Amino acid sequence: MTKIYHLNCVKIVSPVNDNVSGHCLLIKENDKLILIDTGIGLLDIQKPEERIGQQLIDMVGYRFNENQTAIRQIEKLGLSPNEVTDCVISHLDNDHIGGLADFPNAIVHVGIEEYENFNSGNPRYLKIPLSHNPTITTYKKSDIDWFGFEARKVNTNTETEIFLIPLFGHTLGHCGVAIKTDNKWLFYIADAYYMRIELTDSNHPVNQLARMRAEDNDLRLETLDKIRNLITEHPEIEVFGYHDIEEFKLYEN
Repeated sequence: MTKIYHLNCVKIVSPVNDNVSGHCLLIKENDKLILIDTGIGLLDIQKPEERIGQQLIDMVGYRFNENQTAIRQIEKLGLSPNEVTDCVISHLDNDHIGGLADFPNAIVHVGIEEYENFNSGNPRYLKIPLSHNPTITTYKKSDIDWFGFEARKVNTNTETEIFLIPLFGHTLGHCGVAIKTDNKWLFYIADAYYMRIELTDSNHPVNQLARMRAEDNDLRLETLDKIRNLITEHPEIEVFGYHDIEEFKLYEN
């Protein structure tokens, strides 16, 4: 039996929104736990200047709370963090992977383009979240089609179907994650949009922030168009992102 928990593992206060979420997923299948992104971790909270740096803390607007980390929320659910065997990662920005060090034995699954971008010297990325040298599995371009998107099947040795879905633009290797359980698809689009209103209001202030943070804004806009079309053509698919607190509230357990 598979159960999916929705966890808010980050709090950010920004000029656009004073309550920005970090919407991660925890999949429980038998005795395995799988995280989809990790949010901020214990070490980030214990050593924020060393791990993140005060300049980035101030720029992003992090608000640290140990009880909000994935590891503490897993414990609160009565589950063992030692059972986290896999972490499927949308992209390697710090607010999505700071918690990886709390699960040092977990296999990290990420798209090849994102991992190469991370290792290219791109100043966007902090190296410290991967400094514990986890096992990393990368995924290259695939011929699998998922509702018009390229799909890369993630190998977690579970019955739950999990795919990395390229949604490039925010970063050069940014992916969403599609999850099938009980004949229903969930589509976590990570930072393809910061707030869902980007799909309908191009004048909302959040669009300026999305442009600024995009490594390829033209690709980001193409990705947004594809997500719009998917929502229109397949309303049965549940689509949600990482940072929209109003979306998270719909799933909060």
